[in-house]
Amino acid sequence: MNSGLGARGSDLTAVLVDDEQPARDELGFLLGQIGHVSVVGQAINGIDALATIEQLQPDVVFLDVQMPGLTGFEVARRMIESASPSHIIFVTAYDQHAIEAFEVNAVDYLLKPVDPVRLEVAVQRARRLIAFERAPDVAASAAGVTTAQLEKIVELVSERKSHRERLALKVGERFLLVHAEDIVYASLADDVITVVAGRHIGASNYRTLDELQERLDPAVFWRVHRSHLVNINKIKEIVPWFHRNYILRMKDEKATEIPVSRTQTRRLREYLKL
Repeated sequence: MNSGLGARGSDLTAVLVDDEQPARDELGFLLGQIGHVSVVGQAINGIDALATIEQLQPDVVFLDVQMPGLTGFEVARRMIESASPSHIIFVTAYDQHAIEAFEVNAVDYLLKPVDPVRLEVAVQRARRLIAFERAPDVAASAAGVTTAQLEKIVELVSERKSHRERLALKVGERFLLVHAEDIVYASLADDVITVVAGRHIGASNYRTLDELQERLDPAVFWRVHRSHLVNINKIKEIVPWFHRNYILRMKDEKATEIPVSRTQTRRLREYLKL
């Protein structure tokens, strides 16, 4: 553990790592509002960050995930390999689904734009960690994230990076951008893909359901039928049907019923333990 907190009793030393100056300025301002946090250095990329962290050995590194050159994950991995005493708080623009991957042993994570209240929670969490002496086996993990855990984070986030967070729907003569997580289902009929997302119903510009499915999270969107793709988080009810098949009643305003093909019925049973 470095001496930053212990020497001053209440001050926390921090290094801000982000390739965007406005993001660093905003984070520095918010930390100033919290008080007792001293920003001792900044870095604009991964290489610069490693040198700055090694030189200053701050209590906490606010580490952006998405940067040119070395990513935040790669910086964290090298910090672990070098037994850096600094703690890591990830900063990311990813949505809440992706952020689930960060719920490991890092001090915390922050979503952009950074919420002041959420930032204060992260800072207090870092203070508590630094205030207590850490056991040798815990201290060996440096930033609190093992290499294996980082590899898992990278894998999960890499999978999600290829999936679009927003999709365009044609509603009448205009296009609406909808969040992927708001999509209830998509159905193909007469060579047109109709997408229901919240209260909006529109046509997708994708030609096939296969193309649309490739742009969505496969853990959430299931092709339950050759003509239907559903968000499993938007299933309201599962209705038993003939020959041990099922019909899904969705969470849209019409409570639309979507059939499950025989080939997908087994997968649904296994997933829901039916």
